[in-house]
Amino acid sequence: METINIQKQLSEELTSFLENTKAYEHVNIPDKIDYSDFLKSKMLIVFAIRSGLPYSIFNLIQSYSPFSLQEWSGFLNISYKSLQRYKAMNTRFKPLYTEKIFELAEILDTGVEVFGDFEKLKLWLTAENYALGNLKPIELLRDSYGKDLVLAELTRIDHGILV
Repeated sequence: METINIQKQLSEELTSFLENTKAYEHVNIPDKIDYSDFLKSKMLIVFAIRSGLPYSIFNLIQSYSPFSLQEWSGFLNISYKSLQRYKAMNTRFKPLYTEKIFELAEILDTGVEVFGDFEKLKLWLTAENYALGNLKPIELLRDSYGKDLVLAELTRIDHGILV
C-alpha cells in the first residue's frame, strides 16, 4: 500500500475507533483525527490504550512501518502465533500491547520526520550508534526505557545535536 493511503486509512480508522469507544466522556475527541496529530496527543493515546487497540488498526500501523510481523512480535514480546490469533479473531490488544504499539508508532513517525523516509530510518535503526552505547537503535525497541533512549536520540538529531 502507498504510504499516503495508509496514513489516510489510519486517520479514518482512529477517528472511528475513538468515536465508537466513548468510555471516557470527559475526553474531548476531535471530529477528524490525523494519524501524526494523534501520536502527538498524549491524552488521546491514553484513551486509546485503555480501550485496547483493534487488530485492524495495528495491521495498518504494521504495514505502514518498515518492520515485519515477526519483528513486531519481538518488539511486543508476544509470540508470532498469538499475533496470528489476534488477527484471526480480530480482537483488541490488551492495554500493555497497545501502549507498546503506540510507542513504536511514535518512534516511527518521529524517525520519518527526522530522516524523510522509512529507508533512511531503517538504515539508522540497524546501524551501531555511538550515542546509544554502540548498540543498534532497533535493539533497544523491546522495552520502554530503550524506546525512550531512541526517541531522545531522534529528537537530538532533529535539533542538530550530534554526539
